[in-house]
Amino acid sequence: MILVTRKAPQFIAPAVLPNGDIIENFNFYKYTENAITVIFFWPLDFTYVCPSEIITFNKYYNEFDKRNVKLLGISCDSQYTHKAWRNTDIDQGGIGHIKFIMISDIKKNIQQQYGIEHPNLGIALRATFIIDEKHIIKHQTVNDLFFGRNIHETLRIIDAIKHYKKYGQVCPAQWTSGKHSIIPTEAGIKDYLSNNLKELN
Repeated sequence: MILVTRKAPQFIAPAVLPNGDIIENFNFYKYTENAITVIFFWPLDFTYVCPSEIITFNKYYNEFDKRNVKLLGISCDSQYTHKAWRNTDIDQGGIGHIKFIMISDIKKNIQQQYGIEHPNLGIALRATFIIDEKHIIKHQTVNDLFFGRNIHETLRIIDAIKHYKKYGQVCPAQWTSGKHSIIPTEAGIKDYLSNNLKELN
C-alpha cells in the first residue's frame, strides 16, 4: 500500500514513555501536532535485527530532536513487553532506556492501517514513514525482515523536506544538506546540470 501524499491514519494506543511510565491512551495526532514525525515499525521485541535498529535510532535521537522531529516506534508487542525490553541490558539482548516513545500495537490495527503487515506471519515489516506537520505522509520505505534500515537516509529525507519548504527548490539524486538544489523550472534544471554534475556521484 502506497500512502505517500495521503493523510497518516490516526491511532490511539498503549505506549511506554521515555521515563518508563506506561500510558493506555497515547494519541498520535495530538502528540505530533505541528511537527514532522517519523514512525517506524519493527517486527518483534527480543529478536535479532530489531535491537540494532532501535539502539541506532536512539543513538541519533538528538539529530531528530534538533530538527524538531518526533520519533515514534511501534510493534505488535504489549506495552509490558516493551517495558521489559527497555529494562534489559544491551549486552543481554535488550535496548536500554531509550529516549523515544514505544507504542503497543497488540491488536495489530496500526500495522494494518499502514499496510505493512507481513502476509504470512502477521507481524510488521520494517517500515518507516516520514509525516509532515499536517499529518501528510511524505516518505515511506518498507524492508523485509532480515535487514535493517539506514538512519542516515531517514535524516537526509527530513532535511530535503525542510529544504523544499524553506526555499521552494527541489532536491536531486545524491542530495544532502549543503549541496546544490534545483530551481524547478526549465532554466533551473539546465543551470544545475551544467554546473553540478559532480554532485551526482
